[in-house]
Amino acid sequence: MSEAKKIAVVTGAGTGVGRAASLALMNTGFTVVLVGRRLDMLEETAKLGPAGKSLCVTADMTKPEQIAALFDKVKTTYGRLDVLFNNAGMGAPAVNFEDLSLEQWQAVVNTNLTGPFLCTQHAFRIMKDQTPRGGRIINNGSISAHAPRPFSAAYTSTKHAITGLTKASNLDGRMYDIAVGQIDIGNAATPMTDRMVNGPGVLQPDGTTKHEPRMDAKAVGDAVAYMASLPLDANVLTMTVMATKMPFVGRG
Repeated sequence: MSEAKKIAVVTGAGTGVGRAASLALMNTGFTVVLVGRRLDMLEETAKLGPAGKSLCVTADMTKPEQIAALFDKVKTTYGRLDVLFNNAGMGAPAVNFEDLSLEQWQAVVNTNLTGPFLCTQHAFRIMKDQTPRGGRIINNGSISAHAPRPFSAAYTSTKHAITGLTKASNLDGRMYDIAVGQIDIGNAATPMTDRMVNGPGVLQPDGTTKHEPRMDAKAVGDAVAYMASLPLDANVLTMTVMATKMPFVGRG
């Protein structure tokens, strides 16, 4: 099936990496269901892409009933689903580990882990029964799926867990021709990372703060589109796309 006939769902499509991935997928030929909490931001993403190649759907990834309604709408509107990019996520305030509240912890877990779990379940149900059968799911991990930043216990824990979800669902999806992979992103230039280049910069493990290099988010979008374009007998299980000079590789 050509990309021109394929349907993709991108969560967190209103800004940053989600917007970059949505535009890359649309420009490759996919019809993209743009998902997020703010309709105005989704509509802005839609306007930046080709006309007629997107559908805006508001949904909160912490609300199971809204997630279910999203996938019902996809099935009703298009009759199939070829790609899901589990991208929506959030962090908790950067506080001392022992001061992180249960409510803050649970908010991050609900958005970053339970949301993708539920989306993946719904995607499985559609993909296993459609013709042609199968599809692809891409999870947004993070450099934090490998190494934490200071005061990031909730975010880092969920991103490590996403790696487990990726591997388990990839294994369970084999019988249905469902391929699951993960993209781990480091320092993409988005509103969420503006703090890396503004003011004192970001806290480092040695207690200092510094500015960090970033990369154009388009590089991430293009990587997602590459993963999405593969035939289902090939899979990128994990891919790291990062600013070349960011302090990750080595001891800096």
